[in-house]
Amino acid sequence: MLDNTERISALIITYNEMGYIEKCLDSVSFADEIIVVDSFSTDGTYQYLLDHPRVKVIQNPFVNYTDQKSFALKQATNDWIVFLDADEVITDQLKEEIKTKATRDAEHSAYWCYRKFMFQNRRLYFSGWQTDKNYRLFRKSEVQFCDKKIVHETLVVNGSSGVLREHLMHYCYKDYADYKMKMVKYGRLKAKEAFHKEKKFSYFPLTIKPMWKFFHNYIIRLGFLDGKKGIIVCYLNALGECERYMELKRLWKKRQHAYSLSIR
Repeated sequence: MLDNTERISALIITYNEMGYIEKCLDSVSFADEIIVVDSFSTDGTYQYLLDHPRVKVIQNPFVNYTDQKSFALKQATNDWIVFLDADEVITDQLKEEIKTKATRDAEHSAYWCYRKFMFQNRRLYFSGWQTDKNYRLFRKSEVQFCDKKIVHETLVVNGSSGVLREHLMHYCYKDYADYKMKMVKYGRLKAKEAFHKEKKFSYFPLTIKPMWKFFHNYIIRLGFLDGKKGIIVCYLNALGECERYMELKRLWKKRQHAYSLSIR
């Protein structure tokens, strides 16, 4: 019987990921190639990666998530790709499922994977995360990242998509300060995305959208069933939404100021 399996490249992008990256790398040890693209970490992540016997690490300046992930994808030498965030971990069950899907005669070109959100090593069941999924397994030759999105990047697939049965573990919430920083960063990148599309700033969404975000995740998406953890996560997600519109306001103000100087 001919071997139907294919070689797999695991790709990860990092910036100051000590405390996350160790588990992530352990979980992709089954891959034939592990490539990490680091955007000049300052917390020891880069040195840790340099010393790792299985990892090929490349430093590349961070512009946005789509740009960085597109760069990482170009470095892979194998067609089948497992692409993870540094705070994600593949379980043993998911690893075995990935091996059965990454074959020459695979049914699909790409596979969605649902994630279990971990709040300081404890599962968060609701708060908007219960249907969270992303593409995590795909053929390099059949995909590309959409350059119109710079955060929560979108994968364009040339072919059909399937869904993996097993879930990824998503260790996104290490502590309050760390998660707050992530939400603020995402909010600012979303603002830049909107600014580049010429979307105007308005006080109405700045007032309404953060409150709606909290209400939607805490009430409609049952965040209250997660107890204190649900309040914290829903609040910080709403804070990220607030930062999005505050940053959009700053960007338009900066442009107007530059224009005023140019016509003097």
